[in-house]
Amino acid sequence: MMDNQENTDAEDASPSGSPTLPLRPPCDRLPCHKSSVCSRSYFVVVMVFFHVYIINVIALLFYVHYSSGQEDASPSGDAPSGGGQHQRSEARRPPPSKPDFVRDVSLTRIEGIRVGHVQKVSLVPGRVHEMKTLSLKPLLFEIPGFLSEDECRVVMQLAQLKGLMESQLMVQEGQEELAKELDLSPEEIFNLLDINQDGQLQLHEILTHSRVRDGIWLTPENLREIYDGLQADKDGDGLLSQEEFRLLSSDAFQRFLLERGVKRSQLVRNSQHTWLYQGKGAHQVLQEIKERVTHLTRLPSALVDLSEPLQVVRYEEGGHYHAHHDSGPVYPETACTHTRLAVNTSTPFETSCRYITVLFYLNSVDGGGETAFPVADNRTYDEVSLIQNDVDLMDTRRNCDKSNLRVKPTKGMAVFWYNYLSDGRGWVGEQDEYALHGGCVVTRGTKWVANKWINIDPDYQRQARYQQLVSQLPDDEKDEDLTSNADIQNPSIHQDL
Repeated sequence: MMDNQENTDAEDASPSGSPTLPLRPPCDRLPCHKSSVCSRSYFVVVMVFFHVYIINVIALLFYVHYSSGQEDASPSGDAPSGGGQHQRSEARRPPPSKPDFVRDVSLTRIEGIRVGHVQKVSLVPGRVHEMKTLSLKPLLFEIPGFLSEDECRVVMQLAQLKGLMESQLMVQEGQEELAKELDLSPEEIFNLLDINQDGQLQLHEILTHSRVRDGIWLTPENLREIYDGLQADKDGDGLLSQEEFRLLSSDAFQRFLLERGVKRSQLVRNSQHTWLYQGKGAHQVLQEIKERVTHLTRLPSALVDLSEPLQVVRYEEGGHYHAHHDSGPVYPETACTHTRLAVNTSTPFETSCRYITVLFYLNSVDGGGETAFPVADNRTYDEVSLIQNDVDLMDTRRNCDKSNLRVKPTKGMAVFWYNYLSDGRGWVGEQDEYALHGGCVVTRGTKWVANKWINIDPDYQRQARYQQLVSQLPDDEKDEDLTSNADIQNPSIHQDL
């Protein structure tokens, strides 16, 4: 009883009079209180260190990112340099001979979806055109009514006013000089012409060489006549052995053709053409066509502006253009004609790097004159198989009907295709060999067409350097440079349609 009373008095004994916990010996209470305080302090310290660690990591990431950005920008000269140590290391490094340009342009490439697919395109205010996919290899489209009748008439009249020239001249003398410049032995020439390396020159191997070098379109029958005239094929099997080839002089074919005469129908191309400038100060119709092409291709206007002028071509009755590529493959030792000024080095080969061809039909042809694509949508492409059993798929005078695809000329219609594939990163890739095409012989009437090529160098650095160089020129010098590019590209008989 007394113990209970003492406990009750002890519980009530507090300054405020409120109940308190029962008192315990110091040894029992203090260890529990000390353990609670230590656990809280330990948790706070750990959390502080954890947050400080996270903040340091984030700060380090920002520093690395900022430093990388500075280093990437410094080669182009667009960003200021870093600290003193960075400046000293840059001073020890020799300056680059040519600045690197960051690739900030991606070329839009229209999807064909499938053959026959039709998509709507807006090219002029208040009107919608239909664009139909004709093939996927090459990627080829047609747009009916791209030009109005008045625009077709104006373009033809402007071309006549300026004057048209022969697209390909007849065979000229002076082959002896070419033979001297060749500086190759008969054995070396034979091995170069012998494509399949079987030790015999077949008809198509000779024909391919003659067309590329001399611009003469010989048929297998023509070649057999030359063999007979030169008495080159001793055994009459239609093949030239190395011994038979050695007996011929390097200009024997050219001499024979000059003596016998070459008909215009035997040329690779039989037409007349001229160039129409489309820049500032040009006829309003020409400027509007260029702007429409920009909308159609969905490419930056600067690329279209710096491309070749509009080429206008007239094919009289009997006119033709055998199958060819508008642009050749680009190898490391090859330069594009339009960017040759930016390369600033001599290169053994040049080609017209025409990424896109836009072809306009300025009139409807009475007979023939189709644009033929011999191997469009073929499963495979083999140059050697283009000539088989005396059937030459590249011969648009005789075998146009054997082409996989033919487009009939219709006034105002445009067709356009890509001459190069994509590199998969938004730029120009390899040449599309399926873009082989030609103009079928005009059997009745006259054929008028116009070409707009979009020139883009597959080497992005050269293209960017060229655009930078041209942007620094006065307007009159820019126009002169574009015109000179067209004049230089014209003599190549395998690059103009």
